[in-house]
Amino acid sequence: MPGKRLNPLSLPALALSGALLAGCASLEAPAAPPASVSAPVTQIVGDQSQPPFPATYRPKASEPFAIINAKIYTGAGPLIENGGLLVRDGRIVQVGTGLAPPEGVRVIDAAGRWLTPGIVDPHAHIGVGSSPVEANGDGSNESGPNASGVWVEHSLWTQDPMFERALAAGVTTIMILPGSANLFNGRTVTVKNVPALSPQQMKFPGAPYGLKVACGENPTSGAGGKPSTRAGGMLAYRTTLTAAANYLQQRKGGGRIDPALETIAGALNGDVKVHIHCYRADEMLQMIDLAHEFGFKIAGFHHALEAFKIAPVLAREAIPVITWSGDWSGYKMEAFDSVMENAAFIHAAGGLAAMHSDNVMLMQHLNQEAARAMTAGQEAGLDIRPEDAIAWITLNPARIIGVDQETGSLEAGKAADLILWDQDPLSVYSRPDLVFIDGVLWHDRSRTPGPPRSDFELGHSRRPGDQP
Repeated sequence: MPGKRLNPLSLPALALSGALLAGCASLEAPAAPPASVSAPVTQIVGDQSQPPFPATYRPKASEPFAIINAKIYTGAGPLIENGGLLVRDGRIVQVGTGLAPPEGVRVIDAAGRWLTPGIVDPHAHIGVGSSPVEANGDGSNESGPNASGVWVEHSLWTQDPMFERALAAGVTTIMILPGSANLFNGRTVTVKNVPALSPQQMKFPGAPYGLKVACGENPTSGAGGKPSTRAGGMLAYRTTLTAAANYLQQRKGGGRIDPALETIAGALNGDVKVHIHCYRADEMLQMIDLAHEFGFKIAGFHHALEAFKIAPVLAREAIPVITWSGDWSGYKMEAFDSVMENAAFIHAAGGLAAMHSDNVMLMQHLNQEAARAMTAGQEAGLDIRPEDAIAWITLNPARIIGVDQETGSLEAGKAADLILWDQDPLSVYSRPDLVFIDGVLWHDRSRTPGPPRSDFELGHSRRPGDQP
């Protein structure tokens, strides 16, 4: 509103600003998780039946609609030419050829455009940042080797304008991680990319928690009580995991809660997924040995620029690789030996590959990351299809973070998280025309620029006499 100054401490003023609150799905009463997703992970604290900070996200009501005459990448199968998709109550009812929309259902004619699942980013720092130049720079805890008691959602700034940028690029589901300054960095959170006032109003109901572990250069600086060598880091892993195993036994007997060990204990008993920041092949092999010693499962190696060197081992161990297209490297020693074919070699060996952003700007180009990695693999003589590249940014990351029963592919029964692109999504020129989350249209390029989602996109008005 031109010339109007809002009192940031006034709740009525916040309501009047409207940008964030308009259409905010999460302001409705909390709902139970969808039946197709497992119940939220319960902490190992006695007989606690409800975890702290539960998800309160609830989809907005949506009208049924059908998309016809589309080229459909389902994320889970071959390209469907001249296909259609029917959505009712925010969920996919039917997808395939020969779709006849029921009478009275709104019909969107794709006219030959491409339809895909919403993009799933399995490694992001949006809303928290892992350095002072990203968002509010609140993503890393620098002191000591063990910050596992941290929950990154407690740093999540829901009004980060980059959420809107990511939505316009088709990103519908995001796993946000703490930084990598420590060996154990804390608990991850998976969110729906919708407007919200609190992190819990964005949290993906039923999504498993993760533990962010880091190896290599970042957590071995020697500062703040952290180890100064990789050997010292391995000692600290083993010491901390031993303490967590003892704590787990103590908790079964009704012992007191230790927030610093709670998440690690959850990783040991399988309730919390273990996501490891690791670049070098030799370190990945040592982390695999560590997992065997303490009996936990590695949910994925993140970044993993040298994964191509041990692709058969990773496939045999069923450890996914979450990476980039590989052509931006050399920014530190452990990132020098990078190849663009990394994801393609993992795929060719029978492993599971996925693209991730790690950087808020790269999040807007994940389809291009997949396309470039696919092209590099093809040029190396590997059998990488466009359908595989689409899966690297949809179904595969959904599997890795544990939400594939709900999203990541266009299949009957799943949430209608989808993108209608103006052209082939693996083209550098493609842009999302429409982006839906749970069947609700959250981005329409024909209406851009529309009302901003974040109050921090509104700008500031000046009073007479204010200094520029």
